Amino acid sequence: MIRFECDYAEGACPEIIKKLEETNREQTEGYGKDIYCDLAREKIKKLCQCEEAEVQFLVGGTQTNMIVISSILKTYQGVLSAQTGHINVHETGAIEATGHKVLVIDTKDGKLTDKDIRKFYQNHYEDENQEHMVQPGMVYISYPTENGLLYSKKELEDLYQTCKECNLPLYIDGARLGYGLMSEEADMTISDMAKNCDAFYIGGTKVGALFGEAVVITNKSLQENFRYCMKQRGGLLAKGRLLGMQFDILFENNLYFDLSKHAVDMAMKIKKAFSDEGYKFLYDSNTNQQFPIIPNEVLDKLSKKYSFCLWEKIDDKNNAVRFCTSWATKKEDVEELVKDIKN
Repeated sequence: MIRFECDYAEGACPEIIKKLEETNREQTEGYGKDIYCDLAREKIKKLCQCEEAEVQFLVGGTQTNMIVISSILKTYQGVLSAQTGHINVHETGAIEATGHKVLVIDTKDGKLTDKDIRKFYQNHYEDENQEHMVQPGMVYISYPTENGLLYSKKELEDLYQTCKECNLPLYIDGARLGYGLMSEEADMTISDMAKNCDAFYIGGTKVGALFGEAVVITNKSLQENFRYCMKQRGGLLAKGRLLGMQFDILFENNLYFDLSKHAVDMAMKIKKAFSDEGYKFLYDSNTNQQFPIIPNEVLDKLSKKYSFCLWEKIDDKNNAVRFCTSWATKKEDVEELVKDIKN
């Protein structure tokens, strides 16, 4: 079975495995206070062009979203998210379990706009019963979105400006950040992102690391006591050097971006193959996730050899599915899939 259902099926890139083995018997201070975490922090802050940022390392995406969001919100506040947002759909109520509500905004493509935020904010404060309702306390978006779509630099700038005017911190889920930044459609760098949000995270679990996410908090007012929040939520890893070391390697010699570009290149080959054969797509994604709409009889044939995710039922005869590539996707596996699509 050739797997295309997710971008975390493999372990870690060879460079990380080698470094982990080489340093396995080293003794370091725990809880992210070691030399490797410090080296990674400096590299990330330099890339972000933000020396004042706080950088901390956590294990996984759901844990990261839960800790960051709960650290920002007051007890009576909720977080604004698109209805397709990961925190709303695929995190088993992790945010709600912290005592905070996900305030859902319906969107046609999973992207929030400055107008969406302004409208929600005004509707809340114009309601005479506002004190009986959950107060909007921050905004959550993901880059890329769960549908593989990207915010342009202008869209993010407009969104962040509105968030600041409404006093709503903007937090960006970057589980697939590398795949977004290396898309041919992207017009942003990681430093552009750092300038246009209050906090974001750099995904490692899905982009070459064995596990791990790097939280970057650029807003100084949100930095204080963040490590207390990490500890309280079970996120302060005793062997923290295992996280820092991986990001130190990923941001050496452009590795993170090279690995990301490989995944996007493979996804574009798959997209072209389906497009050349006349297939339509649920979303026009230019990242590592592709969503072709395929007749059921074709899916039955493909599923005998490939794994992929059923995404949305279109009608009784067709389904939209997701083919997902990763940093480790083999070129020969993609070529085989392309050949089978043509046949």
